[in-house]
Amino acid sequence: MKIKILTSSIVLAGLLCCGVVADEIDYNFQLTSHELKWLGEQIYSNECNANFECLTSWNSGEDFPSLGIGHFIWFRADQESNFEETFPQLIEFMNTKNAPVPAWLHEESDPNSPWTSRENFYANFDSGKMKELRNFLAQEKALQVEFIVLRFNQTLNQIVLDFPESVRPEIEEIIRIMISCQDSLGLYPLIDYVHFKGTGLSHKERYLGHGWGLRQVLNEMLKKPVTLPSFVESAANVLARRVNNAPIERNERQWLAGWSKRLQTYLPSITGSGLECTSI
Repeated sequence: MKIKILTSSIVLAGLLCCGVVADEIDYNFQLTSHELKWLGEQIYSNECNANFECLTSWNSGEDFPSLGIGHFIWFRADQESNFEETFPQLIEFMNTKNAPVPAWLHEESDPNSPWTSRENFYANFDSGKMKELRNFLAQEKALQVEFIVLRFNQTLNQIVLDFPESVRPEIEEIIRIMISCQDSLGLYPLIDYVHFKGTGLSHKERYLGHGWGLRQVLNEMLKKPVTLPSFVESAANVLARRVNNAPIERNERQWLAGWSKRLQTYLPSITGSGLECTSI
């Protein structure tokens, strides 16, 4: 996966080795169409097992539907949640790209999810609107992955700046090393984890004061050599803590095996090649 990295002045590696502070860095990762397609297929497989019907789904134990290859969340009117709503942001992005968004999604009088419950959602699963939405999401996979990369670009610098200034150089070094692992999947674990479990910056996304986003994974990595396996191990620790801290009624342990399986996709297929990505 060969990834172009643009910054506000010179290349990222040069900025980091010269000690430029994080707020001067503009993370702007640009993927080729081939790379975007690969990333989209991987995320579609991670979220939906590449199942067309899964493009419109509502997971058991959740209070909202999950839509598209990235399972973007859509809330009902006046719904409150600890999780970030992303489907309306996706549709807004697609509108800027002149995508053929279904007309019923443009109804300004009610931009909220029309389904009142999981039961209501599946009662309407074969409705005209739901079929139209699935077909649209299947046809516009490329724009969905562009949106995922855009959100990653917009938030990575915020994650770095959330750390105390004293440890930011170490966090920047972790990111630099992860990015350098291009032949061992490179940027994919970072992008997918932010999409999968968020940035970790929102204080709403906390159980017992602990988050589970990329910020928490990077913090865990401060204690370890930087390799793809150590990233997976750190993420697994963060997610296990989330499950242990979650309200009992959410029964989040049911999802832990699937989350762990997803983390394993961050490792290269050739045993040990992830160890090439080490501190220098």
